[in-house]
Amino acid sequence: MTYTTPHGPSPDIEALRTQAVTLRRAGLSRRQIRDRLHIHNNDLLNRLLEGVPAPDWTKRPNAKDDLRAKARELRAQGWTYDRIQLELGCSKSSISLWVRDMPKPDRTRTREEASAIARRGWEATLRRREEERQRTKAEATKEVGALADRELFLIGVGLYWAEGTKDKPHARRERVAFVNSDPGMIQVFLAWLRLLGVEPEHLTYRVMTHATADVAAAERYWADLVGIDTAELQKTTIKKHNPKTVRKNTGEGYNGCLVVVVRQSADLYRRIEGWWYGIVGGVRDPGGSKRT
Repeated sequence: MTYTTPHGPSPDIEALRTQAVTLRRAGLSRRQIRDRLHIHNNDLLNRLLEGVPAPDWTKRPNAKDDLRAKARELRAQGWTYDRIQLELGCSKSSISLWVRDMPKPDRTRTREEASAIARRGWEATLRRREEERQRTKAEATKEVGALADRELFLIGVGLYWAEGTKDKPHARRERVAFVNSDPGMIQVFLAWLRLLGVEPEHLTYRVMTHATADVAAAERYWADLVGIDTAELQKTTIKKHNPKTVRKNTGEGYNGCLVVVVRQSADLYRRIEGWWYGIVGGVRDPGGSKRT
């Protein structure tokens, strides 16, 4: 049996499987095998590697393996789900799955004591989940590192096309204007403008917030973020609050949005639009099919 790849007719499928299995047993990942043999069909790659285990280095470690072993150890000592949850900070559903084949311990506590332990166990679970959440975010942050100019350039184009104002056939808006409530988004956008050579004097800033917010505090917040005096901000736009709407973006942490506009930016806007379509074209091969 033969089949056709982008590189022409393929060798016999059994011979190709032999090559794929050999590479797999040599420790190569699926991606490495795909690139080495020029296989761009995942179904075919699955057939070739069927029954061949992945090398250990490609397997993601299971963070719960140690917890599972410890839970079984504690259950063998007669601990209840509540006590195990309090000790390990994992959910009862996970504990139940891990130890359901083990004998149940005798009940020796009152309902009130059991409730107190269960409550502390749930609190421990929430703390563990928050620690995992923050640890994952911190690890992901380190993975990025410093950005090269081209990386920032492409990120900025995508960021603007997702969040910036865009020209429409029914509403000509060929100017660069960016509105966001996320300070990180504003900082990345401004860094991108600096990369493009946009001078600070070509920028205007305006705060948008609700009538129920602390307007002066919001103006100070955004002025400090972009490094200007509040007097340099344009007149703040105040949105009227609809009493029928339950707003959740309130409180001390709410500072409204910042509007950043680049003066006389029609040409820059057109270039941004062109860059975006260049990115779209760049993720397709000459034949028009999406990359895998």
